Amino acid sequence: PVVQSWRFAEYMALDDSDRVLTAQPFFWTAGIAMSLGASLAAGARLYTAEAFDPAAALATIEREKITTLHTWPHQAKSTAEHDAAARHDLSSLRHVFSVGEPLAPEAVTWGREVFGVPIRDTWWQTETGAIMCAAYPGEEPRPGSIGRPVPGVELAILDSEYDRAPPGVVGYLAARPGWPAMFAAYQDRADTYNARFRKGWYVTGDRARVDEDGYFWFVGRADDGKISAGYRIGPFEVESALIEHPAVAESAVVASPDPVRGDVVKAFVILAPDYVASDELVVSLQDHVKNAAAPYKY
Repeated sequence: PVVQSWRFAEYMALDDSDRVLTAQPFFWTAGIAMSLGASLAAGARLYTAEAFDPAAALATIEREKITTLHTWPHQAKSTAEHDAAARHDLSSLRHVFSVGEPLAPEAVTWGREVFGVPIRDTWWQTETGAIMCAAYPGEEPRPGSIGRPVPGVELAILDSEYDRAPPGVVGYLAARPGWPAMFAAYQDRADTYNARFRKGWYVTGDRARVDEDGYFWFVGRADDGKISAGYRIGPFEVESALIEHPAVAESAVVASPDPVRGDVVKAFVILAPDYVASDELVVSLQDHVKNAAAPYKY
């Protein structure tokens, strides 16, 4: 926990003048290490709530001059799209950090428009113990990218034989063992632990790609890809397209059995305020996915 807290504080560029707002639960790794631990390590003042409320968050940012917002993508979106957002002074914010679920590319854009700063993504796992890849403060994030490996961490994309894949190729996201805060075991599951290491790499279970500049791009979990009529479809691809639609507050995509295509894409959607479910809205969402992602992903 000490290593985690200091690494998060370093990444978030916190010091004792900062005021951090979070709704992350403290029984969760992100809450206890990235919110609570990092704030304590830096001497920053931490504000928290039992449940997240967009209106209360906006009021707190203005009243308490919050400098750092630690949030989930859906929390950030609901805050940015709240009716009261334009009426609050959010100029005290220096950083908005996202954790817990993939950050859709357009969030970087609307985050800057509403909060005045981009929303910065991170990648790490409970197993890694601390941040492994990030869009660091001080550099412009690339929309959709989880950033570059943090100092002391070596990441790579591996092919099906667990050899390093070239830039642009989607494969297994892997880390070289020995990073700070690395996990030591799965309790009473030595075989499972050992199976995660191949050819000198810890295979994370995520799929991603890396570009020529060393920025990593999350694609999805290795075990959640769907096959529909021969096409491999990652749920995150469709969820990212859906979240761009103004009527969508949250979405989750699964595979639904189909006698002809094997599986078809099925999306569950929570509507944004002021939108009502209708047959016309269904068609609008379907057309949006066709255009924003691809017809076969619809």
